[in-house]
Amino acid sequence: MTGRHPTQSPVPTVHCGIVPPYLLAHLAEVDDPRYSAAAAAARRSLQLDAPIRNLRLGDRHPTAAPLPPASAVPGVTTRTISDAGHLQRLPGRVVRTEGQPPVADVAVNEAYTGLGDTHGLYWSQYQRDSIDGRGLPLDATVHYGRDYDNAFWDGERMVFGDGDGEVFNRFTISLSVIAHELTHGVTQYSANLVYQGQSGALNESVSDVFGALVEQYALGQDTATASWLIGAGLFTEEVQGQALRSMKAPGTAYDDDVLGTDPQPDSMSGYVDTEDDYGGVHLNSGIPNRAFYLVADAIGGNAWEAPGQIWYDTLTGPDLTATATFAVFARATEAAAIRRYGSGSLEHEAVRGGWQGVGITLDPLRAAS
Repeated sequence: MTGRHPTQSPVPTVHCGIVPPYLLAHLAEVDDPRYSAAAAAARRSLQLDAPIRNLRLGDRHPTAAPLPPASAVPGVTTRTISDAGHLQRLPGRVVRTEGQPPVADVAVNEAYTGLGDTHGLYWSQYQRDSIDGRGLPLDATVHYGRDYDNAFWDGERMVFGDGDGEVFNRFTISLSVIAHELTHGVTQYSANLVYQGQSGALNESVSDVFGALVEQYALGQDTATASWLIGAGLFTEEVQGQALRSMKAPGTAYDDDVLGTDPQPDSMSGYVDTEDDYGGVHLNSGIPNRAFYLVADAIGGNAWEAPGQIWYDTLTGPDLTATATFAVFARATEAAAIRRYGSGSLEHEAVRGGWQGVGITLDPLRAAS
């Protein structure tokens, strides 16, 4: 199963980093000798991200790209991990390719495994063969920059920093981070949600959803036992916090004297109207994140099954535009639930209840004929 636009590989308009710029900006301003190295690393990371982040939407345009060759064997992963050697260069030196044994570098091995786990969920559960649905090779670069406090998808590959060691650990440490960033690629090849405002928050939320699902699938965790954290393990022991975000309880992931308090809202009543961070894409993603958790909780069992299937069908289905609002996305998830499970089914009612739980009420929608 492929996305709606498998022949298009849009040139990305933005730098989809896992760490919100507001968090790095807060850290960069810390005036505490104990965190001087972390503050300096945050400033360098912001400067490194700025040339891409500051591009105006529309400065780059989607361009048609040749279809990559289909996999010789559908569903087989093709991974290549490179090492940037702490320089700001891509792709770097190839250090591990598909089928090769683990190496001494833990970041290389974590990236390799994370790419495979992500491919595994998409293929086994949704019959999607890699990012583009046609077996696109999965490439990643580790040790990017010096103490770089982020990881990102650049439209072609995953890129991981090593963190500053005071506040952030290496960015390959979290499977949810790896899967989150790769899912930006899935969105790129399907709904292509514009990274601005509510559609941008949906773009971020979809990545959080499948980031969490890949981790849960790999660990064998059902909805009740999963942490629902994005980026668990990224913070060092010096930080009072569990992760970058909590899907189950947005706004509770961290509360730290250096980083501040997690500012994500968990419902439309707390929606943040801002021009920062492309209109608050990392903030307001907490609202659809919470909606997905509520859907999964109502259905029970494994979240990558019915809830994940509904979200995947929505992302790759016919009902989304690139500028979809939360309400449009919510209606699309309801339509997807009806098509697959039937009107009035447990799954359908869970979707309605999940969105109601974050302040988005859906008008009655009849089953598709």
